[in-house]
Amino acid sequence: MEHERAHTRAWVLHPEIKSDEQRRVPEPALEEAVALAAALPDLDVVGSEIVRLPRAQAGFLFGSGKIEELAERLHDNEIELVLIDGPVTPVQQRNLEKAWKVKILDRTGLILEIFSDRARTREGVLQVEMAALSYQRTRLVRAWTHLERQRGGLGFVGGPGETQIEADRRAIDEQLVRLRRQLQKVVKTRTLHRAARAKVPYPIVALVGYTNAGKSTLFNSLTGAEVMAKDMLFATLDPTMRRVELPDGPEVILSDTVGFISNLPTELVAAFRATLEEVLGADLVVHVRDISHEETEAQARDVEAILNSLGVEDSRPRLEVWNKIDLLSPEDREAALARAERDPAIFAISAVTGQGVDPLLSEIATILQGARHETILKLGFADGDKRAWLYRQDVVRSEDQTEAGFEITVLWTDKQASRFAAF
Repeated sequence: MEHERAHTRAWVLHPEIKSDEQRRVPEPALEEAVALAAALPDLDVVGSEIVRLPRAQAGFLFGSGKIEELAERLHDNEIELVLIDGPVTPVQQRNLEKAWKVKILDRTGLILEIFSDRARTREGVLQVEMAALSYQRTRLVRAWTHLERQRGGLGFVGGPGETQIEADRRAIDEQLVRLRRQLQKVVKTRTLHRAARAKVPYPIVALVGYTNAGKSTLFNSLTGAEVMAKDMLFATLDPTMRRVELPDGPEVILSDTVGFISNLPTELVAAFRATLEEVLGADLVVHVRDISHEETEAQARDVEAILNSLGVEDSRPRLEVWNKIDLLSPEDREAALARAERDPAIFAISAVTGQGVDPLLSEIATILQGARHETILKLGFADGDKRAWLYRQDVVRSEDQTEAGFEITVLWTDKQASRFAAF
C-alpha cells in the first residue's frame, strides 16, 4: 500500500500596493491566487490575506512591522511555503525566506509550477521547461533542502528537483540551447500537421477565454469529447481539436485552447505562442466569458490584450459568448439575455444546461457558410490532381464533361480558392 504523501502547508498573500497604477480589485484577485494554489495537488492552503502597502519596499517588499507580524502568524500555523500574488525580485525572495524561514513563491513561479504539472504533449513539456529555466536564470537562489521533494515538477514547491536552482547560468544556458533544438524539431512536426489540416475543407473555430470560463465544458458538450473540465484554473493546458458537424451547417474543426490569465508570466507568453498559433489560423474566434464572475469585464480586457499581442486581427470574425448565465441571479440573467438579444455578436449561454447553445451554433454556421461563394471552373483532362483535390475538399456542386475536359461548379471559401490557385 502506498503511503499518502504529506502536503506542503501554504499561505497566500496578495499585496495591494497603493502606488501601483494597474492594481486589481484585491478581493477577487486574492480568490484567484488561492484558486491557483488549489490547482496544485500537493499544496494545502491554510490561510490567505490581503496586505495593504503604501509602496513596495526594495529589499523586503513589506515593511519591517508587517514582516514581524506575518512571521508570527506563519510560525503559529507551521507554514512551509508562502505564495505572494505578484512579482517578487530575487533579493526580496532571499530576504523574506531568511526572515520567515519558509520557501517563497511568486505569481510567476506558481503559474510555471501549475503548467509543469499539467503539460502533456511533448511541445508543452519543452515549452514549460524553457520558461522555467528562463525564470530560474534571473534568481539562482539556493534550493531549500528541508522541503521534501513530493512530485515531478519544476522544483519550486518541493525541495531539490530535476533542475537544481543553484545551477550556474552557463549550465542553464546550455540546457536552454538543447531544449530549443528539441523544440524546433517538435514545432517542425506540428507545422507539417498544420499544413496537412490546411488541406481539409473544414473551417477552424477557436475557443478562447480566461481560465475557468467554461471553454472545455462547452467544447465537450459540442463534440462529445472528454477533455478535462473542472472548476479549476488551468484544468486544460494543451490544445485539443475535434471535428463537429453543425446543425444545418458545415462541418468545422473546433479548437479548445489554454485559458488566459491576467499578469501571465512573460516567459510563458513567449513559450506558448506556438501553442496559441491555432487561434491565428482560425476562421472564427469565439471568446468565452464567465459572465457570473465579478471581474468578468477585467478578464475580457486581459483576453483581448493577449489576442492583440498574438497578432489576431480585429477583422477576423469574432463572437462573444457569455457563459454560466445559470449562475446569475434571475434579475441579472434577464438583463444579460436582453443585452445579448440586442447585440448580434453576443450570445448568453450555459454550457452546463445547454441554454442558448443552439442559437450560437446557428450563428457560427451562418458566418462560416456566408464566407462561401460559387465558382465555375474549367479543367482539362490532364488536370486530374486538381479535380481530385476539389472532390477531397467536398466543394463540388456539379460537374459536366466537355470536349476539352470538365466544367465544375464549386461552392468554396476564399481560403480554399487561394489554396486551389497555388496548384
